[in-house]
Amino acid sequence: MNGTLVLAGTPIGEVTDAPPRLAAELGTADVIAAEDTRRLRRLTQALGVQTRGRIVSYFEGNESARTPELVEALAGGARVLLVTDAGMPSVSDPGYRLVAAAVERGIRVTAVPGPSAVLTALALSGLPVDRFCFEGFLPRKAGERLGRLRETADERRTLVYFEAPHRLDDTLAAMAEVFGPERRAAVCRELTKTYEEVRRGGLGELAAWAAEGVRGEITVVVAGAPEPGPGDVDAEELVRRVRAREEAGERRKEAIAAVAAGAGVPKREVFDAVVAAKNAGGGGGGGLS
Repeated sequence: MNGTLVLAGTPIGEVTDAPPRLAAELGTADVIAAEDTRRLRRLTQALGVQTRGRIVSYFEGNESARTPELVEALAGGARVLLVTDAGMPSVSDPGYRLVAAAVERGIRVTAVPGPSAVLTALALSGLPVDRFCFEGFLPRKAGERLGRLRETADERRTLVYFEAPHRLDDTLAAMAEVFGPERRAAVCRELTKTYEEVRRGGLGELAAWAAEGVRGEITVVVAGAPEPGPGDVDAEELVRRVRAREEAGERRKEAIAAVAAGAGVPKREVFDAVVAAKNAGGGGGGGLS
């Protein structure tokens, strides 16, 4: 009989936020797969839990190699508990490969829900939370980062990102460039910890603040693109949006359709703007050809 894979959320800061079920699972699991075994030991000590199962490391560097071993343990009837350093496994953390492999083998997968930096930051941001997109970590290279941001330039849902503190200033500056310096955002730092801070403001203002240096675990929440009003988006802006989508790898036909939908204008209007820009540029059209 197959065992069970349990994904367990761990505290993102304050250890007393750990759900009671986490302690029970840590104490009874046959195998505990941990992103960092040292952090796991600190967690079990803080919770007063004595583990009885085998503890193995499961992190980005060995995730692919260790997944088959854990699946075989599950197939043999083991109860395998997966924990990461903070938050929910699989959410910008190891876990997806193991879950997918377990599902493929018909193995039961369940979860111990726990603290989430994504939802906590959303709730504290003061921005709309009825619809949102989680974008995880942006690429480290500047060009790739700009390309990813341009893909969501017209996204009307609130956007949530994780970021390393030493890259925060560059990321906020890139967001201000793509989304506009006045776009509202919130930088949530050290959530639930002693020095928790939520800094709210326009992206340009936040980028200037971050340039002085920021420490800690960071979650960035950015307001979605505003609903366009009649005549809000001129031809030049329509062309810019099409160009941004093309630079991100989208075909022109799909880019035009997406920009038209986002701006609330007919596709023909966007197409005509693109053609006019191309003709005005003597065939180049500022990158449109």
